[in-house]
Amino acid sequence: MTWLTFLISGTLLAATPLLIAALGEVVVEKSGVLNLSIEGMMSVGAVTAFIVVFETGNHWLALAAGGVAAIALSVVFACVVLFALGNQVVSGLAVGLLGIGIAGLAGGSYENMTVAPMARLQIPVLSELPVIGPGLFNHPLPVYLAPLLAVVLWWALKYSKVGLVVRAVGESPESANAVGYNVVGIRFLAIMFGGFLAGVSGAFLCVASSTLWADGMVAGRGWIVIALVVFAMWRVERVVIGAYLFGAASIAELLVQSAGISVPSQLMTSIPYIVTIVAVSILSMDGKRVRLNAPVSLGRVYLGTH
Repeated sequence: MTWLTFLISGTLLAATPLLIAALGEVVVEKSGVLNLSIEGMMSVGAVTAFIVVFETGNHWLALAAGGVAAIALSVVFACVVLFALGNQVVSGLAVGLLGIGIAGLAGGSYENMTVAPMARLQIPVLSELPVIGPGLFNHPLPVYLAPLLAVVLWWALKYSKVGLVVRAVGESPESANAVGYNVVGIRFLAIMFGGFLAGVSGAFLCVASSTLWADGMVAGRGWIVIALVVFAMWRVERVVIGAYLFGAASIAELLVQSAGISVPSQLMTSIPYIVTIVAVSILSMDGKRVRLNAPVSLGRVYLGTH
């Protein structure tokens, strides 16, 4: 495998869970809710999927189970912020920590165990192309479904009635309520949708990428997802680009090691997080643009005091 093939293949595998979870978070934030519990939801989805695969060997069932488990956690978050009117930032952090703790407890007896990886789908003819063929067209099916989901979601948010309603609830909840839309109900469904995709994202890590369970294996990806959504200015097309850029950054360590360059491993491991900090910092320099393009026009909505 050439370095270019490795780069392409590794980027797709690393970017897929980021992209899936970020698409869900876009919908949540478009509806007017800030969900900071993505890390916990991904962790719950990951451990649930691993247990299901370990016990049944069914990878697709594991992906679905991971998504459903994360929905349960998202319902807790939704109830706190939408019905108890809890602060969204504090509630998100608390629910995220709860999810991480649940994952560590549930996966204790499966620590460092491995499962068979999800089957790869080799696309005829294309997968046989030199260099780029094995890198682009020899992956588990979710790798190909993620960008398709992005296209569907982009169209839905921009052109469908459902997307219009979600954006209206986030940008002007008073107006949406005045014309008869149930703001709380729509946000509740958006949070559940985002939770499901976060769970599927975590599940992908266990059944198709790492194929093992270790406490803390999500390793901050949930925070990268949140930063990615901000970096993309809540636009689906930018989320796709950002996910693959961050995916490429995340495999830099392996590329450098394979090239025989002597660089501290700790520094290389931190590269995707450094990229995240730099990207968000550059974006935040234009504060007016961020505020004008944010999905929520009223600060009190984010704080859960509506």
